[in-house]
Amino acid sequence: MYRNRLRLCSVLTIFIFLSGCATFRSEIKGEFGAKAKKNYNAEKVNVLFIFSHFKQIKGYDAIPKLEKNRQIIDDFDDLFIDALNELTNIKSYSTFTKFASDVSNPQRRHTKDSLMTANDYVIRVKFLKESSFVKHFLGTLFSTVSVTLLPVGYSKDYSVTVDVYNHDDVLIKSYMRQASLTKWVESLLIFIYPFHTERRKQEEIYIAFMHDIFKQIETEKALLAQ
Repeated sequence: MYRNRLRLCSVLTIFIFLSGCATFRSEIKGEFGAKAKKNYNAEKVNVLFIFSHFKQIKGYDAIPKLEKNRQIIDDFDDLFIDALNELTNIKSYSTFTKFASDVSNPQRRHTKDSLMTANDYVIRVKFLKESSFVKHFLGTLFSTVSVTLLPVGYSKDYSVTVDVYNHDDVLIKSYMRQASLTKWVESLLIFIYPFHTERRKQEEIYIAFMHDIFKQIETEKALLAQ
């Protein structure tokens, strides 16, 4: 009897170690469809980008929460710099990332206000990542009971809102994009995992968001003198 239990435990352990996952992303909702137009000869301007990264687990969090510095997507600065190439008439730019702790940090709030005053335009970029607590709980339970033999999907919804303000703090343009990630967990998915990692697909969404919106800002001449 003991040996049978030991064999069963060994088999279950092997299945758990063989469990893999693969993540797939949706198309971008609200994607800009027009042909891009560049403004190489336009007057150069100074721009402040204010970033805020929110997350909310529906059924667990009452409201969206600002992510801490360590929780923000890895290498976000590299993704932003890559997308910044869509904008051709930026003379200089500054960035500021909002954190919940700013509420009790007058110095950071003063820094943000000073940067807003010193720049010609302010672009507020708000990212939101949402998931369902109930679906994740049930998916984890089902995956555990089936020893990951049956595929289980975990979905996350991503959105970004970009608002462009002029020096007088007047809203000029507003943009929004949405997409989702679905992460499947199942034993044999280990064979395709290296090609469909969650990190890579998440980066693809952020890159697509910023490239597409910055391209639309450029085409619509939102950063040209009004």
